[in-house]
Amino acid sequence: MPDFLTAEFWQEYGTLLGQATIETLVMVASSTVIAYAVGILLAVVLKLTESGGLKPQPVLNAVLGWVVNMGRSLPFIILLIILIPFTRMIAGTIVGIRGAIVPLAVCAIPFVARMVESSFSEVRPGCIEAAQAFGASTMQIVFRVFLPESLPSLIRGAAITCITLVGYAAMAGAVGAGGLGDVAIRYGYYRYQGGVMFASIVVLIIVVQLIQSLFDLVARRIDKR
Repeated sequence: MPDFLTAEFWQEYGTLLGQATIETLVMVASSTVIAYAVGILLAVVLKLTESGGLKPQPVLNAVLGWVVNMGRSLPFIILLIILIPFTRMIAGTIVGIRGAIVPLAVCAIPFVARMVESSFSEVRPGCIEAAQAFGASTMQIVFRVFLPESLPSLIRGAAITCITLVGYAAMAGAVGAGGLGDVAIRYGYYRYQGGVMFASIVVLIIVVQLIQSLFDLVARRIDKR
């Protein structure tokens, strides 16, 4: 029997893995909230200023789209290093949970912006035209048409974002960010304790499955189509 399936293993490492799981969830949840706060704003601007949008601004749309695409093209591990001065300035440290949240959020913002923009594009033009016919302002259309009509898609996109950030948070553990990735590296790799590494992987798989199931359930509940 593998050692990570024994009671002795969990007596020795259960508390460590439990704390690491909480750290991973805190990093993912915090960075997701920040990424959506900024990403939705960027998505709204991209959607409104696109050709045929409510406020077409081709130059602004092109520049902002280029910035978002550039952010999406950077590998996370490189972004993690590039952002070290910025992370230290914002969080006061580059290690631990606080040091991981900043690069995780920055990495997720352009990804979220494109995901939300794609969700907005699924809104039926007839809904927008009806709102305009009733004299709704641009902001009213955003808050009363785009966001409510695209909510199921937004929730499914949030699941993808969270799961992606779980992987990035584990990767950040290699540079002292804490969480399950840190435990897998410090104990599983450096100390040659394969059971700890396998247990960390199993916990990560369970976390991902729970996140996907939860968001799918919420999306189905609110989808009235």
